[in-house]
Formats: sequence, structure tokens, C-alpha cells
Amino acid sequence: MNKIGTFFSYLLLIIFSLITLFPFVYMVLSSLMTHRETTAIPPTFIPESFQFVNYVKVFQQVPFLRYFINTVLVSGITTFMTLITCTLAAFALSSLEFKFKKVIFGLLIALLMVPYESIIFTNYNTMAQLGLLNTYVALVLPFFTSVFYVYFLNNYMKTIPASLYKAAKLDGASDMEYIRRILIPIIKPALVTVGILSFIMSWNSFLWPLLITNNDNMRLLNNGLAAFASENGSATDLQMAAATLTVIPVLALYSIFRKQIIRGVSNNGIKG
Repeated sequence: MNKIGTFFSYLLLIIFSLITLFPFVYMVLSSLMTHRETTAIPPTFIPESFQFVNYVKVFQQVPFLRYFINTVLVSGITTFMTLITCTLAAFALSSLEFKFKKVIFGLLIALLMVPYESIIFTNYNTMAQLGLLNTYVALVLPFFTSVFYVYFLNNYMKTIPASLYKAAKLDGASDMEYIRRILIPIIKPALVTVGILSFIMSWNSFLWPLLITNNDNMRLLNNGLAAFASENGSATDLQMAAATLTVIPVLALYSIFRKQIIRGVSNNGIKG
């Protein structure tokens, strides 16, 4: 009976894995097809000949390299600032005592219920009034922190014995010294998780860059995919090649740090 259960468990795992992987595999194969093959009905799954030239055309037809540089820059700055602000905020909520601490924490939790789309136009109006449209500042400023990551790190830090902070203060360490020398090494798995997830979210950003920029030189990778569409239709073969180039860095990043992500999420600050 156990063998039958194990067999069906593996069978379901294989089926769901194939369902999950199929869109990515088909995207890669489509990036190597001709335009006719990508629009054929019924669909073609294997190209007659591999069109590697599609990847060259991607860089020839649009400023794809500029999109890539913009995305790396925006994602890097956003991730760096998110790690700083969320770490400091989580430290204050978990270790410091001040008035209305519970009220502030409750308000932060309430903000988790607010959809991002409901405040995006407020952010747009703010950037417009500040004269920051079509700037890198507008692309990164609204994402310098995240309530969810503050909540995540706060829960992680609560598992750290309060005696560590008290001992550091007795030794004359300032709060910043405690954070830099003691806290950060302890919560490193959680910081890696937050950093990678923040980077991926920024890398995949679409709606905000589309709204805040109208200059081709300021667009990000996901917005650049629309450049392959025209009144005569979409160059689906080139879109698939561009999409593949967009996804590969994220997959590489996740593959390198997947163990740290899983450890940071599963441990939740509990040391074995």
C-alpha cells in the first residue's frame, strides 16, 4: 500500500513539474523558430531549424542592451535600499521600546491588505508634482522599503534572544554597531531571501515603469518586449527570444541562491 501511495505521489510530482516547466521550455523553443512557425495553427513545438539569429535581431531592432542596463541598475538600487530600510525597521520593532509601538505595527500589518494597484496613481501624481517623471529616481523611490519584508524580518529577529542586545548595550555598543556586528551575521539567511525576492520583483516590474516613463531610454526589460509589436502585428519569434533573455538572469540567480532562500524561509530564525 505504501508503494502504491509513493508511486502516485511521484506521478503527481512529475505531472505538475511538466505543467510548470512547459511554458518555459516552449518559450525557449519558440525563440529559435521562424515567425511563421510561432504563429502556426496547430502550434509547432520543434523548430525545423534553430534560428539563433533571432537573438542577434533582438539587439539590432531595439535598444535591448539599454533596457538590460536600466533593469540591472534599478533592481540593484531597489534591493540595496530595501535591505537597509527593512532591516532597520524590523530591528526597531523587535528590539526597541517606544510609544505606540503596537499601534504602528498594527498599521503596518493593515497596509499588507492594501493592493498595490490602489495606490499606484497616488505615487504617480507625487512623482509628477516633484518633476521626477522619466528619471531613475521615480523608478526606484516608491520601492525603497516593503511592509511584507519588514514583517518577515521582524518575525525572524524575534527568535533571537533579547539578552544578546542587552549584553551588547552593556558592553557600550551602539545600536548600529549591534546591527552590523551581531544582528546581520545572525539573520544573514533571511537577508539573502529578502534580497533575492526583492531583486526578482524589481526585475519583473512592468506596470510602474510603463506608467512613469515614456522615454525609450528609460524603459526596463519587460516594457521593452512591447517594442516588438507594431500595427502589422507582433514579431513573436523576437518577443520569445527577448523574453528568454529576460528570464535567464533571474533563473541563474535563483539557482545559485536557492538553498539560502529555502533556508531563510523555512528556518524563520530558528537555529538548529
